[in-house]
Formats: sequence, structure tokens, C-alpha cells
Amino acid sequence: MEPIILASESKRRQEYFKLLGLPFTCMPSYIDETLDKTMDIMRAVEDLAQRKVKKVLEMLKNENPLWVLGADTVIDLDGKVYGKPIDREDARFMINAFQGRSHQVITALALYNGRKREIDCRSVSSNVSFAPLSAGEIEWYLDSGDWEGVAGAYKIQGLSSCFITGISGSFSSIVGLPLREFYAMLRDNGYPYGG
Repeated sequence: MEPIILASESKRRQEYFKLLGLPFTCMPSYIDETLDKTMDIMRAVEDLAQRKVKKVLEMLKNENPLWVLGADTVIDLDGKVYGKPIDREDARFMINAFQGRSHQVITALALYNGRKREIDCRSVSSNVSFAPLSAGEIEWYLDSGDWEGVAGAYKIQGLSSCFITGISGSFSSIVGLPLREFYAMLRDNGYPYGG
């Protein structure tokens, strides 16, 4: 199979690539992940995923890789966007905001097809509901460190699953790589995989 450059160092995305048996290398783009506030949230996350791909292509200069995947996940609650927490206090603020409520998780994928020299972009929206939490439960969670480096300060497949009362949509999208949509993108772009 043809190797794919993953414009990310996300461990969750790497695990999914391994699950799918896809050959890949990681090349994080390290771009400014500020969302364009002039766009609606879905479009802004797609724009960010595309910017990651474009940055990798720029880093590779004269090479033309066959496949590059950029992805980004953000959380939207009442029109406020939550990305990765900068510290414990920021994580506390996020978990406090989510507890007892539902929020939207948006993951965008941007796949560069080197044969066509085009980027295919898609996004998936899912909802996650949290139980009401006590201050002690929040501190116990923060002590775990499970909140570090992930959008919204939680991993649905991690310790925070103790607090999640329901999800609507794609579990893999909430983790950070919507497998159904990713598989469809590969198929639709002629990637030699599957049936």
C-alpha cells in the first residue's frame, strides 16, 4: 500500500492508522491552530485541517507526496470553541463547563491526493453528554493528567468515560479520526485499499 503522511503527532490517530493497517509517517505541521472566526464552526475546522496539509506540502517543497492527511478536532458549547487546554486551570474550566450538559464535537479531515493535486475535505459532528460532577470528582480527574494535550480536556476512551452519560454520532470521530468518513475518502480518491 502507498504511504500516507499524517500531519499530526496524535497518538489516537496513529492507533487508528495501525488498526487499519495503513503505512504512514508522522509530520506534524505545528501551525497556528487559531480558528478563523469569520467562518461558521464547521467550515473553520475544515480550514484548519487543510492548513495543516498545506503546511506539510510547503515543508516538503519540491516533493509531491501521494497522500497527506490533516485532521483537527474541536468542541463547541453554546458557540464557544474549546481546543486543547493550556494548563490545569484551563482544563478545570472546560470540564466545569461540560459537566451536566451536552456539547458538540467536530472533527475535520483533509486528504491531499498527489495524483490529482487536490485536497478532499470532510467533517463530522457528534454530541457528547456529561453527568453532573462534584468539585472532588473534577479534581480527581485533573490529578490523573488524562486531560493533557486533547481537545476539551478529555479523551472519550480515557478516564473521562466515567463521566460520559451518552454520545450521539461517531465514536471514532470524537476520538479524533472518523473511521467511516476516512475510509470513504480513501476509497473515493482511489487509494488502493479495501474493496
